[in-house]
Amino acid sequence: MVLLHIAALLLLAGLSRGADFPFKDPTLPWEKRLDDLVGRLTLEEMVLQMSRGGSKTNGPAPPIERLGIGPYNWDTECLHGDAFAPGWATAFPQSLGLAASFSPELIHHVANATATEVRAKHNHFVSLGFYGDHSGLSCFSPVLNIMRHPLWGRNQETYGEDPFLTSQLAVAFVTGLQGDHPRYVKASAGCKHFDVHGGPENIPESRLQFNAKVAEHDWRMTFLPQFEACVRAGTFSFMCSYNRINGIPACANKKLLTDILRKEWGFNGYVVSDEGAVELIMVAHLYTRSFLETAIVSVNAGCNLELSYGMRKNVFTHIPEAVAKGNITLEMIKDRVRPLFLTRMRLGEFDPPAMNPYSALGLQDIQTEAHRRLALDAAIQSFVLLKNIHGTLPLKAKEIFGKKLAVVGPFADNPTILFGDYAPAPEPQYISTPRRGLATISAHVNFAAGCAFPKCDYYSLAEVKSAVEGADIVVVCLGTGVDLEMEANDRKDLALPGHQLQLLQDAVALADGRPVILLLFNACPLDISWAKSHDGVGAILACSFPAQATGLAIAKVLVGAEGASLAGRLPATWPAGMHQVPPIENYTMAGRTYRYYGDEAPLYPFGYGLSLTTFHYSDLVMGMDVVPVCGNLSVSVVVENVGARDSDEVVQLYLRWGNASVPVPRWQLVGFRRVAVPAGGAVKVPFQLSYQQRAVWSGQWLVEPGSFTLFAGGQQPFQETRAPSNILQADFTVAGSARGTSQC
Repeated sequence: MVLLHIAALLLLAGLSRGADFPFKDPTLPWEKRLDDLVGRLTLEEMVLQMSRGGSKTNGPAPPIERLGIGPYNWDTECLHGDAFAPGWATAFPQSLGLAASFSPELIHHVANATATEVRAKHNHFVSLGFYGDHSGLSCFSPVLNIMRHPLWGRNQETYGEDPFLTSQLAVAFVTGLQGDHPRYVKASAGCKHFDVHGGPENIPESRLQFNAKVAEHDWRMTFLPQFEACVRAGTFSFMCSYNRINGIPACANKKLLTDILRKEWGFNGYVVSDEGAVELIMVAHLYTRSFLETAIVSVNAGCNLELSYGMRKNVFTHIPEAVAKGNITLEMIKDRVRPLFLTRMRLGEFDPPAMNPYSALGLQDIQTEAHRRLALDAAIQSFVLLKNIHGTLPLKAKEIFGKKLAVVGPFADNPTILFGDYAPAPEPQYISTPRRGLATISAHVNFAAGCAFPKCDYYSLAEVKSAVEGADIVVVCLGTGVDLEMEANDRKDLALPGHQLQLLQDAVALADGRPVILLLFNACPLDISWAKSHDGVGAILACSFPAQATGLAIAKVLVGAEGASLAGRLPATWPAGMHQVPPIENYTMAGRTYRYYGDEAPLYPFGYGLSLTTFHYSDLVMGMDVVPVCGNLSVSVVVENVGARDSDEVVQLYLRWGNASVPVPRWQLVGFRRVAVPAGGAVKVPFQLSYQQRAVWSGQWLVEPGSFTLFAGGQQPFQETRAPSNILQADFTVAGSARGTSQC
């Protein structure tokens, strides 16, 4: 129906007759329009388009006035809302918190709302003739790096430690951001940081010159799958990372950017460098000796667009000399420019605005009531209940209003530290801190920070004592924040910062048996072993960085409000101590993430999280017991809510290889579904296990015969720290001879 409407518009308006050039004729196929546009460009014009990635004075890409082409800025951040662009925007929970929801549907909605606000602002900026930083429609999001190390400063930007979970959430983000219009893209996605990028940032050495030494097996089975999923989802761009991979800088790595990305996966979009990454090929990695040589290796490797450190005479401006000397062909430059203009075409830049429904979006579509509700729902779904003893939660809403609450800690009422990195700026009236949120459920809320900042260098016991004494319930708000973990800033250890543990212990002692609830605001795992084991802490809630709706979301989950079920699950393992933390520079996967963790139990495992009800699993059914080597397997399991409260549950399916010919994970997440299960009700949850999910890397993707086991439940199998629900398992056999997946 939409396509018919577009065709009718074209016929009625006679649009093709009004186009000055064929590339502006919307009746022509994209490829013919691109042929026309690129064929009209001079080498100097193409070079400037490739050289102006958009950061500071490096952007925007300049206009080509003789062709009626305007400026365009490529530098836009959309990780959990429209970040850094002038003006207000809705702030959704940080990525790692969104991952804890285990809900692709939620992430799809968040990405789509983000794109709406990005597009709305862009339309406004264009109307003003503003093309500065963060004014464009091409997002440097999502971040698909694996959270392989607990101290990496950028863990908060990821979707956790599992390639399959990250892949599913990547697809949801890309498709949500780009929209579902058959012709136009709402905002274009850019998957980063490609590749083998997961620390260090600054401890013990700088990310800007780091060489990630990775075995081909680990590269293929851990660091690449989610990026391939991003290609399948239809992303328009990739960002190559700062680091070297086995000695070759990512932005000069032909194996990565051409052989794998384009030839193997079929990607036809563009690759943009991380900011300054092309310059760093020479300056930090010492891989080249001049900007000319750097331009040659980067362009020939597969980089289309240079995002530089605000330079005007940056590396790619040396391309004409390389062409003149025969080091880069003119056809190569045309190939590199082509996807830049395809992206702009698909965003609607060269079509009449009346054809593009996204052109109607404006400032009235930012921070709408629907977006604010979504931010609240996303925060609720992101919370992970780590502990709940003595029936601490839920609090009884009718009784709590007349009771005295104490809310203490550096995160209790500081709105600036609840968002995480790359965060939008919402209007202050829409920001709710824990203190403000708790004031909606109790008329008596005492507050004390105890320490003014997360570092907690200076601690006031007197402040905490004045708030806690006389309180019926104590809520302690601790964590890290961007002062302690973010881009360019790794954590040094797992400990609660500064005097935070002392603050917690004092609050528990002062509470003297009254309920204490610990709220944690962090991405990198924390050593909270004291709180986990001490009976004085009745409940622990991992909140990540919930952003603008923090306080309202906390209030709703603490009283178990309707529709506010606690069903988040950890998207990464929390180690039991620094003795379980390997060197961050070592990129082997042995001993890292739940897939290869080792024999000693972590503090909290991947996929863990408690509920305010109880679930029971039954009827794990497989479509067949013997599966052809290239066959898929249908699986279903029934989850029943045997408790008294309606709740969501995250059903998890894991695969274990019995006799693989190469090293494999001890087990691997192969399916998950977040489902609503009413009290006393049951839901049958289907899964489809594809043959590709059984594949192992042995010089190629290989499917092998042998024995396999499936585990189904609300958590990983065989965990020391576990939810009370049961786990089912079933065996099946794969028959036939081993073969490459390309032969299936």
